Amino acid sequence: VVIAGETGSGKTTQIPKMCLEAGLGIEAKIGCTQPRRIAAITIAHRIAEELGETLGRSVGYKIRFQDRTAREGYIKIMTDGMLLAETQSDHSLTEYDTLIIDEAHERSLNIDFLLGIVRTLLDARPELKVVITSATLDTEKFSEAFGRAPVIHVGGRMYPVEVEYMPPESFSRDADEGDYVDMAVRAVDKLKSRRQGGDILVFMPTEQDILETCEKLEGKHFAATAILPLYARLPAAQQGRVYSVSGPKIVVATNVAETSLTIPGIGYVVDTGLARISQYQPGTRINSLPISPISRASADQRKGRCGRVQEGLCVRLYSEEDYEARPEYTAPEILRSNLAEVILRMVYLRLGDPAQFPFVDRPHPRIIKDGYETLLELGAITGSGREYDLTPLGLRMAPMPLDPRISRMIIEADKEGCLREVAVIASALSIRDPRERPPDKASLADQAQAAFAHPDSDFLTLLNIWDRFHSPAENLTSKSKQRKYCEPHFLSYARMREWGFVHDQILSILKEQGISPGRTERAEMSPALYAGTHRSILGGFLSNIAVHKEKNIYQAAKGREVMIFPGSTLFHKSRPWIVAAEVVRTSRLFARMAAKIDPAWLEDLGGDLCRYSYSEPRWDRDRSEVRAKERVSLFGLEVITDRDVAFGPKNPEEAHRIFVNEALVEGEIKEPPPFLRHNLDLQKKVLEMEEKLRRRDIMVAEAAVADFYSRRLAAVYDLRGLEKRIRQAGTDDSLRMSEKDLVLISPDEAELQGFPDEFSLGEKRFAVSYKFSPGVEDDGATLRIPFGQIAAIPSEALEWGVPGQFKQKITALIKGLPKSDRKQLMPFAETAETIAREMRLTDPSLYETLAKFVKKRFDADIPASKWASADIPGHLKMRVAVVDPEGRELAASRNIEVLRRAGAVPFVPEQSADWKTACAKWEKDGRESWDFGPLPESVPVGMFMTAYPGLEPGEKGVNLRLFKTQEEALASHLKGVEALLAAKFAKDVDFLRRYLVVFEEYGKTALYFGGKDAVEKGMLENIQREIFRKNLRSREEFDSYAETVMRSLFEKSHALREAVFKIFDADQETRRAIQQVEQSAGSSRAAAALCQEINEGLEALVPKKFLDLYSLERLIHIPRYLEALRMRLARGKVDYEKDRKKAEQVRPFVDALKRIEHEDLAEKGRSRQKAPAASPERRKLIDEYRWMVEEFKVSLFAPELKTAFPISPKRLAVKIREIEADEM
Repeated sequence: VVIAGETGSGKTTQIPKMCLEAGLGIEAKIGCTQPRRIAAITIAHRIAEELGETLGRSVGYKIRFQDRTAREGYIKIMTDGMLLAETQSDHSLTEYDTLIIDEAHERSLNIDFLLGIVRTLLDARPELKVVITSATLDTEKFSEAFGRAPVIHVGGRMYPVEVEYMPPESFSRDADEGDYVDMAVRAVDKLKSRRQGGDILVFMPTEQDILETCEKLEGKHFAATAILPLYARLPAAQQGRVYSVSGPKIVVATNVAETSLTIPGIGYVVDTGLARISQYQPGTRINSLPISPISRASADQRKGRCGRVQEGLCVRLYSEEDYEARPEYTAPEILRSNLAEVILRMVYLRLGDPAQFPFVDRPHPRIIKDGYETLLELGAITGSGREYDLTPLGLRMAPMPLDPRISRMIIEADKEGCLREVAVIASALSIRDPRERPPDKASLADQAQAAFAHPDSDFLTLLNIWDRFHSPAENLTSKSKQRKYCEPHFLSYARMREWGFVHDQILSILKEQGISPGRTERAEMSPALYAGTHRSILGGFLSNIAVHKEKNIYQAAKGREVMIFPGSTLFHKSRPWIVAAEVVRTSRLFARMAAKIDPAWLEDLGGDLCRYSYSEPRWDRDRSEVRAKERVSLFGLEVITDRDVAFGPKNPEEAHRIFVNEALVEGEIKEPPPFLRHNLDLQKKVLEMEEKLRRRDIMVAEAAVADFYSRRLAAVYDLRGLEKRIRQAGTDDSLRMSEKDLVLISPDEAELQGFPDEFSLGEKRFAVSYKFSPGVEDDGATLRIPFGQIAAIPSEALEWGVPGQFKQKITALIKGLPKSDRKQLMPFAETAETIAREMRLTDPSLYETLAKFVKKRFDADIPASKWASADIPGHLKMRVAVVDPEGRELAASRNIEVLRRAGAVPFVPEQSADWKTACAKWEKDGRESWDFGPLPESVPVGMFMTAYPGLEPGEKGVNLRLFKTQEEALASHLKGVEALLAAKFAKDVDFLRRYLVVFEEYGKTALYFGGKDAVEKGMLENIQREIFRKNLRSREEFDSYAETVMRSLFEKSHALREAVFKIFDADQETRRAIQQVEQSAGSSRAAAALCQEINEGLEALVPKKFLDLYSLERLIHIPRYLEALRMRLARGKVDYEKDRKKAEQVRPFVDALKRIEHEDLAEKGRSRQKAPAASPERRKLIDEYRWMVEEFKVSLFAPELKTAFPISPKRLAVKIREIEADEM
């Protein structure tokens, strides 16, 4: 049933009692909802009093945090929110046999939700009695919604009420709508001056207005009159005073007194015609609570509060024309709300799809779609179609009675530690801009407000206004002082007060949600605070980002083009990226309330809204993984360009294909695993068959090789994955190829024997290589002659070539003869066959032998000179290459005489007579003790050369050798001395081999470093290098040092083992820390990037063969560096921006190290080509610089760990200059 009861009809208290008298509430309760807590408490007390009982027996109430009901009670008064909450645990509301939805005319979201739930519930529970009541109601609409339910109209007013209009101009010519507090006080003053009976009820829009009005009325000193405030948040005891105070009273109330409560004795109403009414702002796409004119129905409700005990008077502080122009009813909240908030609450309450929910006034589908899009943008929900769930973020946002954009900003600010700033900004966004700019005083306003302006943010301009207005220095402790401050600064006093109210409301909501606002005092706007504040704003307005295009024009999200609003502090400043609170169209599309942002913030905030694309995927040999360039876009705007990332996790299938083709098939792995070395050697062997036989049908296609690996290594896309797969299998046998895996057609073995790998010339044998590459200089067979031996090679021997080419060469020679000579040997094929089969070597020269054979066999007179001058393909002529000891070509030609000419081949010292003489004097083999004389640093050789003596380890003992360079000599000599000392202390070394073992608890960790055996071997070799690798140059030095070895040998061995175990512990702790952050961070890109950087730092500090790289002195520092990495990770996950800024301080020095090391590698490459190598001094400086960089990282990311030595950017720069100076 629908009951439309006039004010004073008593419907709220009487209908529950009527239901009880009708026999309801016995088997189950009578439930009655009220829109406000104050009403629920008051009505419950009133009904209990009328029943002659104390509260909490037959009648009780339930509001948030309070439950005054009894299990055996009959009537339960509650807020509509409480009944909604009960639907979560009791979908059918079986606790009730009767539901009374009171004050339904208010059409709040809760009421509309309840009406929809009850409509659905009646189908399942036809016995349920439902009463919808209101003072003013569109009864026809409700009757239709509930299946033509009967409508009952109840009268209630007993005395006539006169209406008197007092618009602002009736008080004074200068009065305006913002003076409604003063107008109300003056109206009360007039009423009191009439000295007629009856109390006065004044309606104000806000709590602040109530308190100010009460203060001003108290100042009037009305005789024996109580001044009583009344609003929802007032403590219950003070609310009760409106009923308990006897004698004259003036009640100043919000619209809580409009319908929810009937205050006895009211003879007069003063109506400001204003209330806080929730309103959706399409520009900012947020809900706000502006002070707005009420509807005619609400005005009539207020008028109805008087006239119950005597003739009443309602004074309206607006004109009759204003009243008539107002809408008849207040629009339902569902139609003036951001549907995002509605949907969020519906998902939270599990009420289903809003498009299907039986709302009395159903929202438009387009608006519903926009609401879903907003929630997806805010990260509050996940899903698609009609199936959506709340995210953890949405679960925090949903209980907050705030616009979703505001609650999203608040939650982000809580995380960022800038709640104080964002609460101020959020409340400012919920009202009209407090700044005023009268057209006739525009320049004055601009000058006055320039003091507030922040160069990069309109939001911070608002914050500056707030801070100045609330600054103790301004001392704005009274309303008059506040008004005086506002006027010269062109600020609206009314809006500044409203701003304060909304701010208080937000803080109150935060308190209810258990969120502490934290710092309340103003803080210096540091870069970190700026970043945190604007990341929080971005949380709510992510789709309002834009990138600079030209002048004041920006490319905004979703293909829009916007212009910075001329009133913005960013106008004419061209910031690269901005966020705006509002995008509105007037003469064009403007971005209002804007601020500069860092696009690096957007990826984490965008989350699943970000779109990722990848280009240029390639195998990175140094990193042992597939890398690609990543582009990140958000709402169509590219926020990150060409970021270098690991491609495997992004596109496992494509990364697997690249890994297989480039890393495995092409063998592009720095240190190939044993199976790959085996396979590459086998591939080389098969490819050599093709080169020899000049065919391309023996080796399977690369695709077949790739398929071999793909079938066995599904889903593996990097070296780590490959090594893990092998460890899991326990063997790499399945990855080892056999010849049948690589060969399509097996070549004839006899034919292959015609292409030997070595070529015999007299007693000497020389290597032969083959290449099938027509038109290329080295096509065919190449005889590789060591330098110095070319003089001994007879040119005639090269005329014959390799056996496998002989028949083909004879055919080519015949075809290359003059026509008259060719005719004598037709048919060519048969003749060539005969020659190849029957001709025997009769002369060193092929051509002489041919001339004699064809004369005898075919009676053809063709002299050797004609055979020698016949034009044949290049690949049939033996190519000769002169090579150095390392096999590199020094010079090559198909005419050996070219190579014999002076200067054609570089001079090699070892081939000179002087060098050979020096070697004969100095070099000795197989020395097991120092039984030779002292070794000088260098000795002269001949007139122009210098040799450098040094030891080298041999198969038995050590050898004494002469070296071409001092660097080469020293490197070898240190190893030689090590070998001699190791031999001298063989028993002690054997003991160390048993001592330097990996304990059982470190067995698994050792797997990361090649396994237990490899680590133990590494420790032994490390200590031997540490103790034995010394530059001792004489027997005396050797013996003297040997006497000191024993004590340090065992001390340092113990220290080394302890250092290695500490590194193992630190390594595992760091890996666990990385894993924990990766798991807890979810899809956070910033967390992933940080973890990757920490992981790369770990791999760089503790590579697999770290024992080969570091001395004991350096190993001791590694655990500290790893602890610094963990501390950086722990701090970085809390504040990614702060970590990024610290990393930016390190990056120039890391980049410099990479550049220097690259140059050093290039130097080493040039040294192999006989160019000067990088000096030992330079390499020592580079090593010092590398550890200085590590210490600098400690000083930045973990300063409490202390550094091993003083470090600063200045010291690093000095070291770079030292390195560069050494290079010069």
